Amino acid sequence: MMSPYTWSSNRSRPISNGRTPQTAKLGKALAVILLLSLPIWAAGSRKQHSNPPAPTDQGYVFALATANRFLHAWQTGDLETGMVLLSDHVRHSQDPEKFEQFFSGDADCAFEISSGQGNRGRYRFAVVLVTTAGARVRRRFSEIIVVNTGKNDWVVDKLP
Repeated sequence: MMSPYTWSSNRSRPISNGRTPQTAKLGKALAVILLLSLPIWAAGSRKQHSNPPAPTDQGYVFALATANRFLHAWQTGDLETGMVLLSDHVRHSQDPEKFEQFFSGDADCAFEISSGQGNRGRYRFAVVLVTTAGARVRRRFSEIIVVNTGKNDWVVDKLP
């Protein structure tokens, strides 16, 4: 009786009608799957740092908007708007010349605000003040604290 496989003199595996055996096809498929899944395994092995969830109450929105308006006043050199957004505590505890110096920065400046933390009535935002000095870019890391003084009137209680 004749076998469906014939033996080739230069190969150690049987060949059936000129086709590759099923096990070889399966091996190639597994190799491709393994190679394609390596980037997924590598990415999954890194630690994921999750940010704490940002508060979702309406006060958070007002606090963030106040921080943004204050930093925009700093960016544009608008001392008057900046002073209006300061709490009485900050206004009375600092020398007026310090405020003028803070708001009289370079024309080329920007800011970054990260997600805030806190609770109803008081939020803290990490900020980065970015300025240029010649060809150099300077990044100053700080924070800004915004508090509710009543009736959704939010003010900056700590300068960056």
